Amino acid sequence: MAGQDIEKLIKIISKLPSLGTRSARRIVLQLIKKKDAIMTPLIAALQDVSDNIKTCEICGNFDTVSPCMVCASEKRENETICVVQDVADLWAMERAGFYKGKYHVLGGILSALDGVTPEDLNIESLIERVKKGDVKEIILALPATIDGQITSHYLLSKLRNFEIKVSTLAQGIPMGAELDYMDEGTIQLALNSRKEI
Repeated sequence: MAGQDIEKLIKIISKLPSLGTRSARRIVLQLIKKKDAIMTPLIAALQDVSDNIKTCEICGNFDTVSPCMVCASEKRENETICVVQDVADLWAMERAGFYKGKYHVLGGILSALDGVTPEDLNIESLIERVKKGDVKEIILALPATIDGQITSHYLLSKLRNFEIKVSTLAQGIPMGAELDYMDEGTIQLALNSRKEI
């Protein structure tokens, strides 16, 4: 049986996504076994992030500066904004390394079930960015779910009055996947999103 402080740490770590109590116990055990190599630097890194993290005043990204490094970069295209649900989606796009425009983090998607309304999301700040006149295209990179589609349609209705292009990411069957393993919704989306070759 672990001591009270160790159990408290296990309980906190088990609250992280994809981790249960068993995984949290293994993590805590490794932290304890490798206190100098892992635990001490982890504590310092967590404290640094806690002390210095900011939410970008322009796009909603997390960084140690505001505006964030993406918004402040002169190498990024100001004419294109990719709208994402969450910062995790922004980071995923950045990992891919292909997109060279700017971002806008909504902070969620519309959901009647969860009570998320347009006022709960960073929609008005997106409209304000578009009103400035520099933006030529909005890319809606939202989830291929019912709530994601509802959010996309809502944003499209808000952006109709501006002379800008609004596009979405292509959706459907991932590269290397076999039809036999795809669900019906993915196959239907792929059929509807087909393009001429």
